[in-house]
Parts: sequence; C-alpha cells; structure tokens
Amino acid sequence: MHAAFFLLLGASMARFLLRHPGDPRTPWVVSLGVALALLYVLGPALGATPTLRRRLWLGLVVSTWVVLVVLAPSFAWCAVPLFFTALRTLPPRAAIVLVALLTVFVVAAQLKLSTAFDPNLLLAPPAVAALATAVFVHMERQAAAQRALIDDLIRTRRELAATERREGTLAERQRLSMEIHDTLAQHLSSQQMLLQAADRTWDSDPATARAHVRTATGIAARGLAEARRLVHDLAPPELENGAGLAEALRALDAGPDIEVRFHLEGTPAALPDRAESALLRIAQGALANIREHSGARTAALTLSFLGDQVVLDIADDGDGFTEFADAPATPDRGHGLPAIRARVRQLGGTLTIESTPGEGTVLSASIPLEPTG
Repeated sequence: MHAAFFLLLGASMARFLLRHPGDPRTPWVVSLGVALALLYVLGPALGATPTLRRRLWLGLVVSTWVVLVVLAPSFAWCAVPLFFTALRTLPPRAAIVLVALLTVFVVAAQLKLSTAFDPNLLLAPPAVAALATAVFVHMERQAAAQRALIDDLIRTRRELAATERREGTLAERQRLSMEIHDTLAQHLSSQQMLLQAADRTWDSDPATARAHVRTATGIAARGLAEARRLVHDLAPPELENGAGLAEALRALDAGPDIEVRFHLEGTPAALPDRAESALLRIAQGALANIREHSGARTAALTLSFLGDQVVLDIADDGDGFTEFADAPATPDRGHGLPAIRARVRQLGGTLTIESTPGEGTVLSASIPLEPTG
C-alpha cells in the first residue's frame, strides 16, 4: 500500500505538470504534494495500533489530500491506499463513513476531469472502494481467526504442559512410595523383628541376642545406603560396583526365621538398568510380604532367562491366600501387591499369582526383553 500510494502520488504530480505547464496553481500543488508525501512517511513511525495520535495524523493526511484534489483532480486516485489506511486506523463504522466520503471526492474529481458524462466514472470509484473494503474486512477476519487459533493452541499447550507436570509428579510420588515400601520399610521391619528377638533372648541366650543385634546393624547400614540412594536417585546399592541381578537376588534374605534359596536358569543376558532395579524391588517386596503375612519357613527365588523374556518366580510354603484384590495402602498395610503389579506394568510385563490356602504362594513376574543384533 505504501508503494502504491507514492507511485500514484508521483504519477499524479507528473500528469499535472505535463498537462498544466506554467499554471499558477503549480506552486501550491507541488507544495501540497510534498507535504502529503512527508505526512504519509510519518505514518509508519506512529505504529499500526489505532491511537489518538494516529487518528490525528490520518485527519491531516486526508485534509491535505482533499485540498490537493480540489486544486488538481488528477490526485484523486491516491485515495485507494488511503482506504486501507482509514480501515486500519478507525473503528469499522467510522472507517466506512470516511471511505464513502473519499469515494465521493474521487467521483467528483473524475467527473470534473471528464469532458463528457461517462457512467464508468460514476460507478468505478465506488466499485473499487467496495472491493478494497471487502478485501480488508476479509483479511481482518482471517487474522482474527488465526489469532484466536494461536491463543487456543498456546492455552492448550500450557494446559498439556501442566497436565504432564502433574502426571509426572504423581508418577514420581508413586515410584518413591514403592521404593520406600520395598526398601526402607522392609529394612525397618526386619530390624524391629531382630531387635525384638534379641530382647527376648538377651538373658537366656546372649550370644544369639548379640547375633540378632549385629544382623540388625547390617540391615540398618543397608537401609542407610538405600536412603542415600533415594536422595541421589542412584541405582540400588545391591546393583552397584558391577554386581549383576543374579548376585543381588542371591544375597537377599527374608529374616532370621525364613530360609531363602536362589536358582538361576538359562544363560544370563544383559538387562536394562531399569529392568534389573524393578526385578530386584519386586523380589524385595515379595519377600517382605512373605515375612509379614505368610508364616512360611522357606522361600525360593528363581530367575529364568528365556531368550525373549526374563521371568522371576518367588515361591513360599506359607499359609497362602485366596483374595488377590489390590487393596489400597493404609497406615498398617503396605503397598505390597499393588506396587509389584505397577512395576511389572511399567515394564510391559505380566504378573501371575497362584496361591492355595495352606499350600503356599507362587508369584511370577515376566518381563519382555528387546531383541538384540
């Protein structure tokens, strides 16, 4: 529009000077033409936002143009770029009124220049004005729709980010609760049982009592290491220093009254750190349940590598049970099976439980392995 305005202004000035050489109006026309060009140049400096200063500027431009058209009707077509300037600067109704007034001046100027009546001179300016107004209104509606769409996308992105943060927070809370249940809570429970056993045998069997205390001390040390790991979000201490999952499972125990045996089947394969940590936590959680609820005397851990999956079986000879519902955790009841199910589900595996009252329980966690090579 700016380029079109100056092109029309220059063409109109050239036409006037060629058609009216030595005309006494020439100094006024040249002066007003230069003034109109300078005023128009100031427009972009005022910004595109409709403000009082910009409206005053538009009034000066239009007034100068009107005077110029009165003196030299050939400047009438400079009104076309002014249509868009008015539509951008004024409210819709005021802009349409101004466009109509500018159109009237253009029609009057064209009729003044014509030597005979021509219907095109009467109809062409309104058609051009209507076309310019329609194009501008359509562009404004499209721009408004795009702005609304962008605002909606930004709002949706913010809501999605907030939802992801909330889900991440909840997932992290669940992970930490399972970590604490399977490690710190188990260690504290073992220490409590050992210290109670030591208290019962302190007078009658001091050697056994001291052994219980030493075992409780070792468990406390492992609990301290586990707490530090939770703080630093490191791998389980049982898996540190290159220790494999099989060695970590072999070292597990379920307390002084339960014998734990470990079996390894198949050719061990490298497992992702996440899978190793999860399987170790599953075993710890299952042994905690065995110790606290089963009344078992022995427990067997079997780690099987079956090519495309790894399976961890935990069996005991305890009392067994019949209800497998994932009851919610309470202050006197841990996460237990819900935590184990969640870990297996996070790894895309399956968990099966077989139990008969009086005949013990077998828990089997199967984790798929990604193909290698």
